[in-house]
Amino acid sequence: MDISVFGLGYVGCVSLGCLANNGHNLIGVDVNVNKINLINSGKPTIVEKNINELIGLNYQAGRIRATADFKEAVNDTEISIICVGTPSSNEGHLDLTFIFNTAQQIGEVLTTKSKFHTIAIRSTVLPGTNEKYGNLIEEVSGKKRNTDFAIISNPEFLREGTAVEDYYNPPVTVLGSDSEKGLAILESLYSNLNGPIERTPIEVAEIIKYVNNSYHALKITFANEVGNICKKLKIDSHDVMRLFCMDKHLNISPYYFKPGFAYGGSCLPKDLGALRTLSHDLYIATPVIDAIEKSNNNQKDLAQKLIESKGKRRILVLGISFKPGTDDLRYSPIVDVIQNLYGKGYEIKLIDNHVQISKIMGKNKSYIMEKVPHIAKLLTSDILKSIDWADIIVLTNKEKDFSGLSFSKEKILIDLTRFEEYRNHPNYCGLTW
Repeated sequence: MDISVFGLGYVGCVSLGCLANNGHNLIGVDVNVNKINLINSGKPTIVEKNINELIGLNYQAGRIRATADFKEAVNDTEISIICVGTPSSNEGHLDLTFIFNTAQQIGEVLTTKSKFHTIAIRSTVLPGTNEKYGNLIEEVSGKKRNTDFAIISNPEFLREGTAVEDYYNPPVTVLGSDSEKGLAILESLYSNLNGPIERTPIEVAEIIKYVNNSYHALKITFANEVGNICKKLKIDSHDVMRLFCMDKHLNISPYYFKPGFAYGGSCLPKDLGALRTLSHDLYIATPVIDAIEKSNNNQKDLAQKLIESKGKRRILVLGISFKPGTDDLRYSPIVDVIQNLYGKGYEIKLIDNHVQISKIMGKNKSYIMEKVPHIAKLLTSDILKSIDWADIIVLTNKEKDFSGLSFSKEKILIDLTRFEEYRNHPNYCGLTW
């Protein structure tokens, strides 16, 4: 394929070399004359393992050149890959000037170009940029999106130092577009990469890089806080984190990465509190660890506000234990929400077949009598009658008893755990989706 790459910085230079090495013909586009001259002498614009060889060999083979003439580049290619910078302002906002400059330029060329043109945005941009980019091209060119051109959000996941290896072995190649033709072209372009290709909604493709990098920053900071605590206790922090990473069932896994309601139970709140207290006693600052409980409480507040926002008074809560398959109510997040709503005069009914007040003993019973001593009179076992009574049904955990139910269209469903089967209900509302 004939491909133009806008922006000859880190991502652009790696894309230029790797795509050319796959046999494609590449034209690099940049306003920086020094970068253009480097490429046109067979040299890369960056320092990166293996990039010298890729650029040099493919320049010698006639598959790489660079220019400042965007018109020539777009006219001579069928795909344009956008790799220009998106620097941050002093306030933290993204400066998308360079992004929209390329839209203006490509739009000008498409005014007179008859062939279908595919544009892949590799630069890291916020949700909504793809739509604005397409609107600008339509406005400038007079052409129609998905008829004359396509835009695909195609974020990169390259690490400095291993960028060439990462290019050929991505964890996943993400393609977000409303153009079937454009998606097919990009899938063909990336078909020889060693990794899955995922089609996603455009907005998912636009936000995933921010989510990835924010989590990477969180991991580093969390590990550093653990390290600071361990050093004070003369414990080898690397040995601790090595052991931590061996757990692929929970620690390094998808298990807890499902947005929804707050955590609860007897272990997480207790052990988190103990670690926070330990760091405080050691005079070690752990702002990330300290913020976990605050964020968890915020999730409870969001659930309560969502319920209150519906303006109804009769509430049925399906599931009150902190997770399915248990009668443990200690630190169950929904208990706090129930307590607050009950105190505000809401009528509430609770159903949880695992929770039988007569059989609750020990610390579980002490917790309930302290937090919600009136819970016994709120519990019921007649689920169908309770659904008929309620204005709002709150789904808090995925017990099998709560699957396959029928709700009339006037009922309001508030889902804290994501029941896929109920998402088409006309009054359905998810907490974090």
